[in-house]
This record gives sequence, structure tokens and C-alpha cells, in this order.
Amino acid sequence: MAADLSSNARGGAARPRAAREADPPGLLDRAPSLAATLAQRLRGEILSGRFAVGDRLPTEQAMAASYGVSRPIVREAIGRLKHDGLVTTRQGAGAFVAERRDVASFRLDVTDFGNAAEIRNIVELLMAVESAATGHAAIRRSTAELASIEDRLRAMQAAIDRGETGVDEDVAFHRAIIEASGNPFFRDLSEFLDRRVRTFIRAARANTARRHGLTQVVQREHEAIFEAIAAGDAAAARQAAENHLVQAANRLAVYLSRGG
Repeated sequence: MAADLSSNARGGAARPRAAREADPPGLLDRAPSLAATLAQRLRGEILSGRFAVGDRLPTEQAMAASYGVSRPIVREAIGRLKHDGLVTTRQGAGAFVAERRDVASFRLDVTDFGNAAEIRNIVELLMAVESAATGHAAIRRSTAELASIEDRLRAMQAAIDRGETGVDEDVAFHRAIIEASGNPFFRDLSEFLDRRVRTFIRAARANTARRHGLTQVVQREHEAIFEAIAAGDAAAARQAAENHLVQAANRLAVYLSRGG
């Protein structure tokens, strides 16, 4: 079974049976993301019942030897499973199958930021989340929340005036808008996306803007978002947020085409 998985991972034809049988059992192929591959393998073994609830997983050393990977790869794979709620870890005791294996989890593994189709999919997801949240913020924001958004807008301008990228201020600006949407699920999903992909996209955009004199263009997009929220115009707020993300995607494409 493991040998078949290895040949599939390479996308080539299956090797003769004798050659497959000569492979160490369970050895993982040298794929681009070994931790993700190992995590997926272990996830399947847990969900299939090979490891029951409460069972202790093999030691890092044992898994490293069994799958032909390093111990840091094993630790990263276990970290992914812990994030998904499938395993728990105990200091000095190891990793154990968690009690609530039926808890649904969401993972967004972006493997290639240079892939145009992958970037398009990410931007579409961000657009769906941020445009909707921005529209809600225009209607639901309080006076204090509007002031907080404006403060962050001004902080971005101050960073620009100092010759900085303003990425941190940018993240804070959008986070304040998400908070003003009044929906905690928007906040949770936005925080998830922040950890996974948004910081990279904004950093790329900021670098491109700085190099090509577009910093103030980006800031005007932020100003349009703020003005729509301040006016209580949900449709205009959604449109301004959507336009900002489309333009950010275009700037990201320039960044990637020039190798960063």
C-alpha cells in the first residue's frame, strides 16, 4: 500500500512488484511537503480506527524510522494533527489520539504562492469573507468602532509618510473592520486566514507598492472603504472591499512575476 502511494506521489508508472516489495514498509517518498504527507497518512490511520481513542502514538524516533523522515518533520505533522483536534500531547508522555475525533476542522494548506490558480482561489475566498464583513460593518458599526477604524487608517498614512510598508497597520485596519461586522465567525475565520495567507499577500503587495510608487494608490483604496463604512452604505462598502482585493491580487501577480 505504501509503495503504491509513493508511485502515485511521483505521478509516474508503477514499478515492478519485486521492486515495490523491496522498499522499507511505509516509507514516504520525498515529496515537497513531507509533514503534510505524513499528517495525512496518520490522519487516515486514526480515522480508520488503527489508532483508537486514547491510544498513544509511536514515538517521534519510531515514526521517523518507519516513514523515513526526520524527527522535526514528525513533530510538524503531529502539530498539524493537534491543530485539527485529532491528537493531544502530554509533556514527557508523547502524543495520544484525542477523545473527540468527530470534531470537524478546517485546514488551508497553500503550497505554492506562485501558482496563479491557487492565488485566484485564495483571493476569491478572501473576497467572499471581507466584502461581506465590510458590508455588515457599514450598517452595524458603533461610533467607537468607526473611530477605531479611522485611527488605523491614519496610522497607515503615518507609516507611509515615514517611508514604511505599513503592513502591520494594514492588518490592524482590516481587523477593526471585521470586529465592527458584529459577527464573531467572521472574526474567527479572518484570524485563521491571517495566520495562513493574508500576511504574505499584504507583504507582497506592500513591497510592490513601495517599489512602483503605488503606496498612495493602495491608501486611497483603504480610504474608499472607510468612507463607505462611515456613510453607512453597505453596497458601496462591499464594492470598495472587493475592488481593493482585486487590485491587491494584481499587485501580488506583479510581485511574484519579479521574483519578490
